[in-house]
Amino acid sequence: MTDFVIPEIKASEDEMIAIRHHLHAHPELSLEEFHTSELVAGKLEEWGYQVTRGLGKTGVVGSLSKGAGGKSIGLRADMDALPIFESTNLPWASTSPGKMHACGHDGHTTILLAAAKYIASPACEFNGTVHLIFQPAEEAIGGADLMIKDGLFERFPCDCVFGLHNMPGLPVGKFGFYAGNFMASADTVKLTVNGYGGHGAHPDRTVDPIVTGAAIIMALQSIVSRNVTPGETAIVTVGTFQSGIASNVIPESAVMELTVRAMKPDVRNLLIKRIQEIAELTAKSYGATCDVEVYDSYPVLINRDEETAYARALAVEVFGADAVLDEIHPSTGSEDFAFMLEKRPGTYFLLGNGEKGEKGGCMVHNPGYDFNDEIISTGASFFSRLVESYCR
Repeated sequence: MTDFVIPEIKASEDEMIAIRHHLHAHPELSLEEFHTSELVAGKLEEWGYQVTRGLGKTGVVGSLSKGAGGKSIGLRADMDALPIFESTNLPWASTSPGKMHACGHDGHTTILLAAAKYIASPACEFNGTVHLIFQPAEEAIGGADLMIKDGLFERFPCDCVFGLHNMPGLPVGKFGFYAGNFMASADTVKLTVNGYGGHGAHPDRTVDPIVTGAAIIMALQSIVSRNVTPGETAIVTVGTFQSGIASNVIPESAVMELTVRAMKPDVRNLLIKRIQEIAELTAKSYGATCDVEVYDSYPVLINRDEETAYARALAVEVFGADAVLDEIHPSTGSEDFAFMLEKRPGTYFLLGNGEKGEKGGCMVHNPGYDFNDEIISTGASFFSRLVESYCR
């Protein structure tokens, strides 16, 4: 794979690995990426980009034009970390307890910076405009949506957009492309059951929110099995149930939080509708009420056929057919790049971080995870070739 890496990018590899390690050692949570965004902005300015700070609070966009061509392309990387205590004991491990780059966004940021340095150099020839989008808050809040609401595509028009994610479990440096509905929608649903508290010895004088909540949880299990068409992907998971502080006290309320996933918008709408109906009516049957709140919603990520085929063909051309995996399956994970793909055509692809049991094979969101530095130059070279190929 290294035979196909752009020489100028290979020459900067040590510099980029040092940046990646620095970012890993100094992780910042969603919308707190102040140091990261300043580092990014400073590098982009050093290399001659027009830099815009503060889009979506901590987002950065670097823009560069060459020639007189009218085409424009957007490349995106996410920057935020996760609230996880790191256990790697690496020399570049997190110096902020309880914060960790456990999803590889330090690597994604570095890949785009490595591409940025080459794209700005005389060695990179293209005819058009490139917008490098360094996005905050992918892990929570939906930073892509925040940047869009701040005028991302009005201020920085893109004919198409591309993004990538490292993927443990896939061979190092191998590409994975999938056209169509690739990643699930994600909604967090909060259910608050309102009962009437009292003494545990006199349950007849109360409306028990714990019993009511338990009944709601059991009733929710019927949605996927009885309301969703067999063969469709649908997930309703109750992740938290919190109520009460003493064994002899029936509390006033109970709170549950659910994650809801679907691969199609109509299935997603059905799940939310049925959750609300079941929660409210089950609570009523027990003499209680239930408030339903839906938030942190990400849409289905849909890769457009044309851009996916284009990127796949380019990867084969640049790296060879063996570098592109034959089969990639959709994922019930979610990704807020979906917001960008709702506004602009494009595709989101995978880059292998390492197979299980090998370097880079630890799954993301695990305290033992680390991004594989071996794929920085591969990802950066492909991003760069996308610019050179698209903006001819």
